[in-house]
Amino acid sequence: MALNRDFIGRKFPPSEPYEVSRVKIREFAAAIGDDNPIYRDREAAKAAGHPDVIAPPTFPIVFSMNSAAAVLADPDLGLNFAMVVHGEQRFEYTRPIHAGDVLSSSSEVVEIRSVGRNEFLTLRSEVRDEAGELVCTAFNTIVERGGAA
Repeated sequence: MALNRDFIGRKFPPSEPYEVSRVKIREFAAAIGDDNPIYRDREAAKAAGHPDVIAPPTFPIVFSMNSAAAVLADPDLGLNFAMVVHGEQRFEYTRPIHAGDVLSSSSEVVEIRSVGRNEFLTLRSEVRDEAGELVCTAFNTIVERGGAA
């Protein structure tokens, strides 16, 4: 069954604040196999012009899907989780994320489209700091296989 197109443009409230720590950044960098010292060593990050260690570019996936969970769990959307695969993700940055940031994200459904027998749902999540300043925008596309049949 096709996903409910009435969800396009629907916005969801911000997630609970997420405090970025050096430990979480280091663990994430290790998990993705990136040994860049600016993700692990405060002095290396400072030498590169940052106030503290910074997070790898894909780090926001750790918390940006928190606000999107409300979208995906809504039964009116019609999403069959058993048939979902990850399609695409990308990030547009205003500034790097660094240790000490307290961030939240709010999500919006920006597109639902059928491609063959599959349904593609794209979410845009704005990641903001405590002052409300935009840090980055995350785009995540999921695919429901066979949903358009």
